[in-house]
Amino acid sequence: MRLFLCSLGLLGLLLTGLAQADEADLRAAVQELFPGSKVENLAKTPYLGLYEVVVDGEIFYTDEEAKYFFMGHVVDAKKRVSLTNERMQQLLDARRIAIDSLPLKHALKTVRGNGERLLVVYSDPNCPYCKKLEKELANVTDITIYTLLYPVLNGSMKTAESIWCAEDQVKTWDNFMLKSKVPAAKNCDTPLRILLDSGRQNRVTGTPTLIFADGSVVPGFIPQTEIERRLKLAANSK
Repeated sequence: MRLFLCSLGLLGLLLTGLAQADEADLRAAVQELFPGSKVENLAKTPYLGLYEVVVDGEIFYTDEEAKYFFMGHVVDAKKRVSLTNERMQQLLDARRIAIDSLPLKHALKTVRGNGERLLVVYSDPNCPYCKKLEKELANVTDITIYTLLYPVLNGSMKTAESIWCAEDQVKTWDNFMLKSKVPAAKNCDTPLRILLDSGRQNRVTGTPTLIFADGSVVPGFIPQTEIERRLKLAANSK
């Protein structure tokens, strides 16, 4: 009996080792197809023998030999919900960007009240949702906001340059975003290319993108109530 149990144990270890080896081979095969990117996650799914692969924050599916790739949503027919959407939300909730890795010395710094709470925002001056976010942030107190200019929309680069080159950068930013006061055209040396590179490295694909003190990331506009909730969560995580 003991010999039988030991044999089962050895078989289990062998199968586990083979599975790990197969998964390592699959990861290597996928990585070869995406030489400029990182395979962030690879895991077998409970459906159709497919593997979930995450590359640069995007989800797709492949077979056990990486011969075929499937893009799109896997939907639970009974529940009528997208399992891919649920998984994407899990990835977003788990995503983190270290605050000290960001080029904050090139940010527009706004301090309100005691400035204890921290928020970093990648923002495009011509983005309507960024302007909407600024109206929400105007009512948040006891906070330090680092705005990283991220001019990715057409025509935004010149506006961002004028804001950066202004004598009072923060006031010029506020006037433009909250009061639609167009800044006087100015030219000077700017860190905008550095900021654009930083955004791309951190997979900032849209504006606004908010980063809280605990490194949690929120892509897109959120109202003041949600900002306050996340600021509290970030503070408690410390």
